[in-house]
Parts: sequence; structure tokens; C-alpha cells
Amino acid sequence: MAIATLDQIDFEIIRLLQKNARLSNKQVAAAVKLAPSTCHERIKNLQTSQVIRGAHAEVDMRAIGLNLEVLGFIKVAKYERSAINKLMDDMASIPEVRRVFLVSGRYDIIFLMTVRDIDHLRNVGFDRITSLPMVVNIESAIVYDSRTRNELPIPADVVQSPKKSIRPARQAKTERNRTTNR
Repeated sequence: MAIATLDQIDFEIIRLLQKNARLSNKQVAAAVKLAPSTCHERIKNLQTSQVIRGAHAEVDMRAIGLNLEVLGFIKVAKYERSAINKLMDDMASIPEVRRVFLVSGRYDIIFLMTVRDIDHLRNVGFDRITSLPMVVNIESAIVYDSRTRNELPIPADVVQSPKKSIRPARQAKTERNRTTNR
């Protein structure tokens, strides 16, 4: 996947939308000192290039009766690409599972899920997870508390230099060569 060409303004737009995806285009444009039409075009480009892949509502799980957050740790029978991909897809299709990670280390897959209570956890574990043919072992840990950061770090060199773009070195060199060969 090619790295998108981004400048300080793009990173500022991303930062603003990560904090609050409900900001209007007019609010974002004012914050980054652009005309609304220019800002809209930049946001559209960020979406088209898949830099911005979506916007989501942050929900208080307890407010809707999902009182337990659980980390699950799975060991698989066979580490084969197609089987792992199927298991990851199967795990992601379970409504209670919020994130699935293929990891290195003691476990092969770690997942985050949210359930009503211990009985709900047990039922999902038995009915949906341990019944999957690739699962050899599963362990879980109840999350007592957590902190989330939705904002990505913005490279310091972009923040310090408003004209600087982030792009692959080869692309930048090609652009310099085109300019000097004219």
C-alpha cells in the first residue's frame, strides 16, 4: 500500500476529526484556516485514499447493559494463512467481539469483547468460540478499567514545517528530478 501524501493541514484535519467526527465541514475549515470548499475537497481526498476509513460513535457499553469487557486469548491448532484468516473472520462476525488481533508471542489471537455478565461470557465462549475447529485453547481476562486514546500521534517534523509533505522518499526524489530536468 502506497503512503498517502499528507501535509500539516491534512494532519490537522485528521486530528480534529479524531477528536470529534461530528464537526461540520465549516468548523473544520475555520480551525485549519481554509475555505470550506477546499477543506471539503481535502476531507474527500483523505476518505478516497483510505486515510480516513470511517467515523464511529463512542458508546458507553454499561449504559446499554453490556457490563463486562473481556480480553480473550486463543491458541490455534495450525498456523496456516487461510485457516487463520477464516478464524479471524469468524471471530469478527461474533456480535460481542469488538476487536480481533493476530499477534506474536504466547497466543496467536487476542480479542476484545463486551458482554452483559458472566453467564453471557460463558455462553459466547462455549457456543461461538470454543466450537470453532481451529481453537485449541482459550483463556480470558476481565477488564476492570481501561483508557482509550483515539488520536494518532502526528509526526513532529510535519507539525514543525507547514510546507513539508509526508511521502515516500522515492516519490520525492522523482519529483525533484522532474523539476531539475526542465
